[in-house]
Amino acid sequence: MKKYQSSFILIIILLLFWEIYVRAEFINMRILPPPSHIFEALYSHWNSLFPHVFQTLLEAMMGFLIAVILGFALAVLLDISPKINKTIYPLLIISQTVPIIALAPLLLLWFGFGILPKIIIVVLYCFFPIAIAGADGLFQTKKQFMKLLKSMNASYWQGLLLVRLPSSLPSFFSGLKIAATYSVAGAIVGEFVGAYQGLGVYMQQAANSYSIDLVFASIFLTIILSFLILFGVTIVEKRIIRS
Repeated sequence: MKKYQSSFILIIILLLFWEIYVRAEFINMRILPPPSHIFEALYSHWNSLFPHVFQTLLEAMMGFLIAVILGFALAVLLDISPKINKTIYPLLIISQTVPIIALAPLLLLWFGFGILPKIIIVVLYCFFPIAIAGADGLFQTKKQFMKLLKSMNASYWQGLLLVRLPSSLPSFFSGLKIAATYSVAGAIVGEFVGAYQGLGVYMQQAANSYSIDLVFASIFLTIILSFLILFGVTIVEKRIIRS
């Protein structure tokens, strides 16, 4: 926690400046409410907010976990065969030029307004950094380790499990951390396009009723959820790498 102490202090200073700036009436509170109003709205509307928070967290977590499995599987597939790598890797890069938000309406048409389209959108957001980071980690295994494996007549899978996978973990977890920050945002993008419940829906309802404090409260909760998932990934990383 000590290494983040300066960041927490900076956040507190910015919040205090924000509070003072609005209280001094440099800007209308209806346009930019002070942090105290936002936290008050968050507390007073928590009962109505909680189902939306839970829905968004569920979508983000399910999509993130599926993206981890698919991303890792593709990373191994790219590593197994140079031909597969040369064929799929460029297509993977090209796929990122398509704005995912443009696919969201199509997913809603194909799969309805349930949870499935949101999970797919989260997977699309999170899949790429996981797959690329995992593949790069496997590619960068030190040559002396590879020569040692060949001298011991180790199979590909033995080399993968004993040497290459452990050495690629730092790179793999870097991709996981990036994907973790995308997961909640991906779920909210899906909810913006069409949903019955979720923080994206709540934000739209609050904005339509000009409840700007509730919009900011929803944004604050989005940040908290993203940090919780990122924090979970960091804990898993420390335990696995230490072991």
